[in-house]
Amino acid sequence: MEVQHTHQHCGRTQRGCVSQVPIFNHLEDGQMNEVMGMVQSVAYKRGEMVYRAGDPSDSLYIVHTGKIRIYRLSESGKEQLLRILAPGNFTGELALFKDGVHEAFGEAMEETQVCIIRREDLQKLLLKYPSVSLKILTEFSIRLEQSEKQTTRFATEKVEARLASFLAECMDHDRSKEITLPMSKKDLASYLGTTPETISRKLADLEEAGLIQQKSNKKIVILDQDGLLLV
Repeated sequence: MEVQHTHQHCGRTQRGCVSQVPIFNHLEDGQMNEVMGMVQSVAYKRGEMVYRAGDPSDSLYIVHTGKIRIYRLSESGKEQLLRILAPGNFTGELALFKDGVHEAFGEAMEETQVCIIRREDLQKLLLKYPSVSLKILTEFSIRLEQSEKQTTRFATEKVEARLASFLAECMDHDRSKEITLPMSKKDLASYLGTTPETISRKLADLEEAGLIQQKSNKKIVILDQDGLLLV
């Protein structure tokens, strides 16, 4: 792995990272301090790789600030976006249970601060504080559900149906008729298994059908959520 990032040992950064993460934010102060002592803070620049497929997988990476895109490459070199991590999200969780290597790539989308906890330290925490284990299992179940949805979309739905259901889900998360796409059209195309041009064309089709209104490149008003789910 390229080592261009900056290592920091700032207590404020570590506390901010640990206290905002759902798997840790329920801990008491003393327990929080214990976790902080295990955390290493690392800064990545935009476009810098947090890890690459094939790198040893031995740590949990928690996003403090910024964003990380997690993706895989097919044998032909085609990229498949798996998820985008925002502050409070984490990756590398499979390293908690087995030795191995990363199967995907993690790339900083902007200036990003990451808190890293090594497998050995985190396993001690899981044994000492079962509530952390339960929080991680909850996150696993959410990711499994998302993965199953994505697999079903690819296997059974046309591109317009994939896009429509994605927009409807964004509305559920935002609880507002006006949503902001959580990623660029290029990344959205990769996530939904199509091309940016097709995404633009299908958005225009949905707008013409009276289901959405495009206010800007990323802002979209959902005019008919039930209609989207029927596409």
